[in-house]
Amino acid sequence: MLPRPEADSAILLLIRHGATEANLRRPYILQGRTLNGPLSETGIEQVTKARDFLKDFPIDACYASPMVRARQSAEIIAEPHGHEVQSLEEIIEVHVGDWESKSWDIIMQEDPELYQQFMKNPATIPYKNGESYHDVQQRIVPAFKKLAEENLGRMITVVAHNVVNRTLLAHLLDLDLKYAKDLKQNNACVNVLKYSEGKLKVVTMNGVFHLGEA
Repeated sequence: MLPRPEADSAILLLIRHGATEANLRRPYILQGRTLNGPLSETGIEQVTKARDFLKDFPIDACYASPMVRARQSAEIIAEPHGHEVQSLEEIIEVHVGDWESKSWDIIMQEDPELYQQFMKNPATIPYKNGESYHDVQQRIVPAFKKLAEENLGRMITVVAHNVVNRTLLAHLLDLDLKYAKDLKQNNACVNVLKYSEGKLKVVTMNGVFHLGEA
């Protein structure tokens, strides 16, 4: 268990939502925003394990993306602490445009040139008629800094998404954004971030000990 931070710092527990049926499908399909289904049974189990792991942490507030999968996850995690989940529109999942609900195999067949460009550099090449990783990073980094500044002396949970988490972590690690896709974010993983002296730093990344995963 982590202690409550000092009055001039904050701890953000950044969590990826539990798995939906779309996450579990093989081949994997891109969910984006309008494919907005609830957690699967597996996802509920994952998030329940995260809840049990975090139940004794001194959590002061709970935030989430407005997507159903993120909000449902946040509500399960918030339950032992008695907090209402607050929505943050700025951390909604990446807009994947025309590629929503498609597998990478289908995308590769339909848009081979754009697929290759995107895979080489998703930082600047957007999903077809959607966002690039740079677009996502530009909207989320200020939102997370503001959130940390508003919660000094507090520990909070924030439930977000794969690309949101990856692009934020890449920024905090000073990693070239085109490599953000290589950062692993398991469903219901916990990242520990500490805000101090005006900077947000990564303490733990993709923590899955509570899930029994490597």
